[in-house]
Amino acid sequence: MEHPRVWLDRLPSKFDGRTPRIEEQGGKHVWVYDGVVFPTIGLNAVAGREPRDWGVDPMRFEEMIPGCYDPVARLKDMDVDGVHAALCFPSFPGFAGGVFHRAQDKELALACIQAWNDFMVDEWCAAAPDRYIPLALLPVWDVAACVAEVERTAAKGARTVSFPDSPVPLGLPSFHSNHWEPLWDVCEATEVSVSLHFGSGSFVPGFSFAAAKPVPGGLTAPDAPFAVAIASFATNLMWTTIDLLFSGVLQRHPKLQFALSEGGIGWLPYILERTDQTWEKHRWYQKDIDFDTRPSDLFRKHFWGCFIEDKSGLRNRHEIGIDRIMLEIDYPHSDSTWPNSRKIAADLMKDIPDDEVAKIVEDNARTLYRFPRS
Repeated sequence: MEHPRVWLDRLPSKFDGRTPRIEEQGGKHVWVYDGVVFPTIGLNAVAGREPRDWGVDPMRFEEMIPGCYDPVARLKDMDVDGVHAALCFPSFPGFAGGVFHRAQDKELALACIQAWNDFMVDEWCAAAPDRYIPLALLPVWDVAACVAEVERTAAKGARTVSFPDSPVPLGLPSFHSNHWEPLWDVCEATEVSVSLHFGSGSFVPGFSFAAAKPVPGGLTAPDAPFAVAIASFATNLMWTTIDLLFSGVLQRHPKLQFALSEGGIGWLPYILERTDQTWEKHRWYQKDIDFDTRPSDLFRKHFWGCFIEDKSGLRNRHEIGIDRIMLEIDYPHSDSTWPNSRKIAADLMKDIPDDEVAKIVEDNARTLYRFPRS
């Protein structure tokens, strides 16, 4: 949860009055950016609160525990939870900066993305460089600007960039186009991985990230409760994975790495089986499909699955690839296992050999993010 001065402290004076800032409205704290109001969804900061007290209404900063927005306080909460290192995603900007993509003034939007990236590296991660893994946002409306920002932030220490799980709902070219080739090139060259957080393409069944509230429509019934959307959140990454496996991107970029952030892993064995079956039967008459490389082989070379609590995925971990699975905590959001993450993880993996557990809970993440123990 970004603190109120992230942009006020970093943007030039010419943007005064239009920079993202916190205002009080109706007794709640809301973000105001370039004349638009963005409520802070209550579910984004439930750490320390009982589920019966959760909700989607906006919150005040005083209602959050300090670890939500203070990196030093967060370390204490990580210690309580048995977590040594964390990769943190944005909240107000959207998981992949969608708020700035939708903004009208792209000069201001680019400045906001650069300011957030500087905050992440120079303030948040600098509070504990051996425990916070730097992530950067991209100005996805301009691929040349994306390349420049990858180069800039990689030089500052960024290990991964957050990218929409599907660019199409944002009105951008798909993974199947050549539009993103310069971005994939620079990510390979800098060894920066691509984090695809579910919902970062602004489409989740029954929920609008743009409006920051549940809405009817999409793939769910118009009168379905919000619980239907919550239960189906991770299904977005099924489509993303299949898209990329058949896109040709992976063959052209052998070093490119994608993390399926907060996507779960239980669905992966079936998707890998199904894509292989499709490849076996249907590749012969489709000129855009690789005749030589199985989708499941591409997956185990380019993708990393991420889970919070996923018994079915762990039971089928070898079908996914034991070197390609990472544990998540999701603090301070509503799927989080904090402050009982170590106990829950131990219960989930009590029957898994220790060497495999070590990979799942630590070693794989340190490999992907090039983040060795200090």
